[in-house]
Amino acid sequence: MSQSFDALLLVSFGGPECREDVMPFLETVTRGKNVPRERLAEVAEHYYHFGGASPINQQNRELIAALSTELPEHGCRLPIYWGNRNWNPLLPDAIRQMRDDGVQRAIAFVTSAFNSYSGCRQYREDIQRARAEVGAAAPSVVKLRPFFNHPGFIEAVGDRAREALARLSPHRSDRTRLVFTAHSIPIAMANGCQYAAQLREACSLVADRVGGLPWSLAYQSRSGSPGQRWLEPDIGDWLREFAQQTDRTDVVVIPIGFLSDHVEVLFDLDHEAQSIADTCGLRMVRAATVGTHPRFVRMIRELIRERLDGLPPQSLGVLGPNPDVCPETCCLSGRPVRPIIST
Repeated sequence: MSQSFDALLLVSFGGPECREDVMPFLETVTRGKNVPRERLAEVAEHYYHFGGASPINQQNRELIAALSTELPEHGCRLPIYWGNRNWNPLLPDAIRQMRDDGVQRAIAFVTSAFNSYSGCRQYREDIQRARAEVGAAAPSVVKLRPFFNHPGFIEAVGDRAREALARLSPHRSDRTRLVFTAHSIPIAMANGCQYAAQLREACSLVADRVGGLPWSLAYQSRSGSPGQRWLEPDIGDWLREFAQQTDRTDVVVIPIGFLSDHVEVLFDLDHEAQSIADTCGLRMVRAATVGTHPRFVRMIRELIRERLDGLPPQSLGVLGPNPDVCPETCCLSGRPVRPIIST
């Protein structure tokens, strides 16, 4: 059924924009997780490598600018607000501003394509927690569905992959392997969602789109305790094994699990993975993330129109589209379930 909304809320992870922000940002991200101070200092060095600033906030500003053109050009006149989980502008502040502006019912686009606790359920919890902080006059917020197999996402990732392939010799396709990456998550969390299955389907759809080259899926950015099992293989381990077991020498790394070139992409792939590839004698190029690719921006508008006009959901592959309303058991964390009160 069609639904009415009077604002769009962009919800993202957030990131520091100067050196002084880095440690407070990391403390916010890890609050309640008992992460040792030395581990925070280690991760902070990743940010200091780039001057202490993550590109993610600026890339969200660019996405908002693109949507501010795309939406009204196609008759969708929603004011756009922006709130982050972990750094300014924070989600409660965005919802407070919507309340003050008279917004009653907002639709939220979360910058995460796949189902997992941290990519879906936790954002819904964040939204409801922020609404509770603002109080009874806070607008209701409805989250758009994950879009891992939406044609717009697959086409945009495919275009980025082709751009990367063009940097390699066209005569070396028989020596080229695609390797897709996404953020690793604990096995206990992966068992409560379709994260790995959705990633495999999206990877297959993109690989078919760029000529059916052989592909693999690896993970990156693991951050848990050594004794906890996480999704594998790590991209570094994959590169080392690939170099030893094949005569293929060219690798295109496609960070399909990320929408913007933030620090986990820049450091873990462009710095660490590139160094490993160089040491192993591999020629590695990294595809850009979708960012503000026009097809991706149009996809967001199409997702909004699905909810506004009750249009059939678009999807490719066999898993089908995610439901508009997540079931209560959606994207479990591996810990006891906390009910989400939606309005």
